[in-house]
Formats: sequence, structure tokens, C-alpha cells
Amino acid sequence: MWSDVVDLNEFYRSRLGQVARRLIRERIRTFWPDVRGMTVLGLGYATPYLRPFLEEAQRVVALAPAAQGVMRWPSDEPSLVTLADEIELPFADLSIDRLLIVHAAEYSEQQRAMMREAWRVLSGNGRLLVIAPNRRGIWARIERTPIGYGHPYSPGQLKRLLRDCLFTPEHSENALYVPPTQQRMLLHSAPAVERIGSMYFNAISGVVLVEAKKQIYAASPAERAPQRRRLIAIPGQQEIANGRVVVRDRTINCPKD
Repeated sequence: MWSDVVDLNEFYRSRLGQVARRLIRERIRTFWPDVRGMTVLGLGYATPYLRPFLEEAQRVVALAPAAQGVMRWPSDEPSLVTLADEIELPFADLSIDRLLIVHAAEYSEQQRAMMREAWRVLSGNGRLLVIAPNRRGIWARIERTPIGYGHPYSPGQLKRLLRDCLFTPEHSENALYVPPTQQRMLLHSAPAVERIGSMYFNAISGVVLVEAKKQIYAASPAERAPQRRRLIAIPGQQEIANGRVVVRDRTINCPKD
């Protein structure tokens, strides 16, 4: 069952949520230190982690699953969030360079269908980064935060899911070693706790992060019956003409009704 967007928003507005956001953002940056000229998509409740890319990437878009709900983001600028089904992404094939999945893999009841859609929209040299609760961590055992709900994963389980969906996992890390507490003293020492945890206590981190690349040599994902898909135009990247979608000088036939 999906966590409601209101609960997720309240968590990230709390002192504990702000600490979690900062620590996980730092770890995301170790995977993607430079996204200049790229299109970045966040799937799930990814907006707390997308802001650092706004001034750097060519385009940043967030997609909120329909069952989760959506809030305007950024609040002081034109909204970059859309609401859609996670197994029917409204983007053209090969249109995304970096895809961040957070607060989605643990909630969706159709993980493989969601990952196959991620495979479809990701460019040939694109990268996928999935963040999910660590099965052995303290955060997954306590229901005071959104990380305590849904289906947690071990690093091996998350990598196996990605392989089943035609991705090749390349690198994994752990993050969020500070306990889910509101005690100010402990939260102030969170950076030190993070450094110590990453050296000695990987097994009990709050979340696991796995980066993967697309297996472009593998068989294409199983096709569903053709159906009408509303495409969201990403300016400068695609245009629709004569029943075809042109993406970065490549032409892809649109499915017919």
C-alpha cells in the first residue's frame, strides 16, 4: 500500500526528515556528481532529492504515482511534477538520462511492470538509481516514518529485481545510519554517525541504494497490448509528427490504437 503524499511531505518537513534528506542527497551525489545537459526523472516521492539538479541538469521532471498523490513542486516556480500510473509512464522511449526511484519500489504492487517501464524510457547510456528501505535496518522495523512501511529489500534482493527487469546492477551503497529519533543531540551528530556506520555497520543502514545500467543487448521487455499513451513533451528532446516520435535524432514508431 502506498504512503500518502501528505504523510511523506510531513516527514520531510520534520527535523528527522530534513536530516534524512541531507544524508541521502549526499550519497546520491556520489553516484551522479555531474548531470549537466541531461534529463533527470524522479519516480515516486523523489522531489526532496531533485532540487540539487535543478540548476545543473538540462531538464528535471518528477512523476508521482496516482495511488500516492501529488503536491506542487517547486512551490515558488512552475510545477515540474505530473501524476500518472507508475506502470504507464507518459514519456517517450529513450528520453531519460538519469532515473531516480525513491518511495516507490517498496510500495508498488507491480514492481516488475514499473521497472520495465523504467527500462523503456531510459536512454541507452542512461543510469537508474533505486533507493529502498534496508531489510535489516532499524528504519524498516519502526513505523514512525514512511521508510517503515512497504516491502524492504536486502541489497541482493534489489539487485535480483533489477536483473529480472533487464538492468545490470553496477554499484550499491548504504545510507542513513542515524536512528529514527527526534532527539536533537543525536540528530546534530548525524554526519559523524554516518561516517562511522559506512565504515563498520553497512548491514544495519536505513536504506540501500543500487545503481544500474540498461541491458541494451537483452531481449526487449514483454509488450502489452497497444494502448493509447499520452506523451509529455520534453522541450528540445522530442516532437510528434506523422505518427512517429522523434527523440534525439532517432525515430520511434508510436503504438497504434
